[in-house]
Order: sequence, then C-alpha cells, then structure tokens
Amino acid sequence: MVVVIDPQIAGISGDMLLCSLVDLGADKKRVIDGIKKSEKFLSNSSIKKIDFQKIQKHGIESLQLILEIDEETHERKGSEIKKAITDSVKSIGLLEKSQKFAESCIDTLISSESKIHGIPEDSVHFHEASSIDTLIDIVGITIALEDLGLFEEKIVCLPVSVGGGTVTFSHGTMSNPASAILEIFKNSNLIIKGNDSKDELTTPTGACILVNLTNDSVEYYPSMKVDSIGYGAGQKNFETFSNTLKIIRGSQNNFVTDSVKILETNVDDVSGEILGNLIEKIMSKGAKDVSIYHGITKKGRPTNLVSVICDDDKMDDIIDSLVLETGTLGIRISNSNRFIVPRTTHSISLTLNGKSFVVNYKKSTFKGKTDFKIEFDDLKKISNTIGKSIKETESLLRKEIEKLEKL
Repeated sequence: MVVVIDPQIAGISGDMLLCSLVDLGADKKRVIDGIKKSEKFLSNSSIKKIDFQKIQKHGIESLQLILEIDEETHERKGSEIKKAITDSVKSIGLLEKSQKFAESCIDTLISSESKIHGIPEDSVHFHEASSIDTLIDIVGITIALEDLGLFEEKIVCLPVSVGGGTVTFSHGTMSNPASAILEIFKNSNLIIKGNDSKDELTTPTGACILVNLTNDSVEYYPSMKVDSIGYGAGQKNFETFSNTLKIIRGSQNNFVTDSVKILETNVDDVSGEILGNLIEKIMSKGAKDVSIYHGITKKGRPTNLVSVICDDDKMDDIIDSLVLETGTLGIRISNSNRFIVPRTTHSISLTLNGKSFVVNYKKSTFKGKTDFKIEFDDLKKISNTIGKSIKETESLLRKEIEKLEKL
C-alpha cells in the first residue's frame, strides 16, 4: 500500500490534514471523542462545538472542521502545550508509536521557535500556536492515523505549496514563507514551492506534522491503483483554486519505490582516460550509477553524455566533481521515481582451489522467481587469485551459491 499527500496547490494546515484523514475513512466518532477527552489537559480552554461537515470548495466536495472554542489566553509556553498533548495521547490509550509521533510533532514546532529566536527550548512561548487548536490538530491527526493504520504504510509527499506575499503575526510582518516554516522544512527531504497566492498556504502546525509523517518526497504520483481519496478543506476561500488538501490511498505492485536525482552534462573535449577516472571518483562519492553515452551534437561535434543517478544528499559533492574534472559549464538536474525489485544482501565463505574467499551477493524475488547477482568486485578478486576468467569464476561461484540457496 502507498499513501500520497498532495499539497501542491493549497498547501497544508493541521485542520486540512485532519479533515482529509477523516474523509479518507478514519472513524469520526473516535477522533471527536479523543479530542474531547484531551480538552481537560489544557487549562483556560474549552471546546464548545466540534464536528466535521461536507462543503463545496470550488466545486470539490470536501470535509471541513467545524470548531467553536472558548479561550482566555493568547500566549502559552511550548512546554505547556507539549505536556497537554503527551498527557492526552497517553490518556486516550493510543499505541506507543502513536504517542511518540504526537510528541515528535510538538517537539519540531518548539525546536523551530527555539532556533529562530535563539533561546532554550524550555523558554519558548507560543502565540499563534498557543491555542487549543494546536492540541486538537496533533491529537486528532494521531488518532486518525492510528485508526487508518497509516503508520504501517509507505507515505510520500508531493511538493508543498507555501504561497507568497507577506504574513503578519505576533512578531510583525515578514515575507512568506515565514521563518518557522523554513526552519521546519530545513532538515527535511520534502520540497516546498511558492506561487502567486498572496496568502500563507502552509501553517507551522501543518508543516511540523507533515515532516514527522514522511520524509519521502516525490515529484509525480507513483504508479498505483487508487483505492480511496480524502479531501480536507481549509478555512479560507480563494478565487482561483480550491483550498483543499488531497490524500490518496492505493495499492502498488511488489516493487519498492524511491526517488533519485539524475545529473546530466555533455562534454566534447575530454579524453577517455579522464572519463574513466571520473566514473571512479563519482562512484566513490556515493553515486548509485554512472553512464557515459557517445553521440553527435550541434555542428556535428562528437560528444559524451555523462549521466549520474544519485540521492539528494550526495548531489552537491558529485556536481563538484563533474565541474572540476570535466570543466563543464552546465549540469541538468531532474527528479525521477524508481521501481526497485526487493532484494537482500548475503555473504558466504567458500573454498576454491584450496583458498578461502568471502563472496557477497544480492538475492531478489519477483513473481515467485528467485535470482541472485554476485558482487563484481568479488568476482574480479577471486578470478585474479585462482587464475580463471571472470566467466569461469562466476560459473563456479553460482553453483556453490545455488547449492546453499537450494535453487
């Protein structure tokens, strides 16, 4: 199963996420009852009315949170909100992993404020986030996630729209996204994007919940069979788009998916020796694969296309190598989703020609058929040691591994 969170157009807030989860199928009564039980853990705040109702947002039927609260405070310490949340999820009887999730969400919010203002976390005071709304969002979402069993499923997120313009709050007016949003997303793999909206589309509470829910960013929808869809409506209305968050739950085949960066550059004045050395350097920096293709470019020039597959965190080092080693003046960067046949890594000790070797190999299974591939570095080393060709050595090793695996 896979769950896709789609905040590409309207961003994400706590209540939008909560509503989309209930619309996806979470038990509404269980969510509301749990939130009401949490009310007692936050003093000077009470919930007068809470419910969910269907509304239309630019022609899209969505679920919206109906909430009336009574509060006498406009500022609270972050630690007070945290204690209310942790006490709530424990009192409700949620699973331990659910309790840890709720705690991590409020910890992220407190940490972002601490770093922005340069103060210890236990000195953080909330203004906008001091409302019982924050407790309602985090506790309600945690209940809904557990009810749907989503903590056990793969969750991916499309680029998060943050809006544009300016935002005004307790610390004055600043450009949007505000510092809290940037700080929350800073150490995450999730991608944010602005647009021509002059409003804040992603709230700090929505952001802190999202980064704790998934760190898996995708540019496009993965291949999937759609099973259910949830639409969560925000409180604002916009002229040009529907202020809704989509969550899609579906099933996939037996492939594992991930997202990688593809780096490409054309070089037409580099020798084969330099390209061979380049491959070794790039692989040593953590690239997943490097390919070089020969072709013809403008004016009939022969050229080499260097294509690198890597993870996001390896990209900068690899780009440095590409520029320094080839002198290229530009590198194309794109995101790509991969389907990967599940595999496991194994290691065995074998004796050939009176010598002992450790052989590493990867085993994969797809549609009932099991296969394995021996690591080439091991093949090369053993081939040179026993004085046989790579092909002969591979044949000998495969026979031994097949006996072990009973293939």
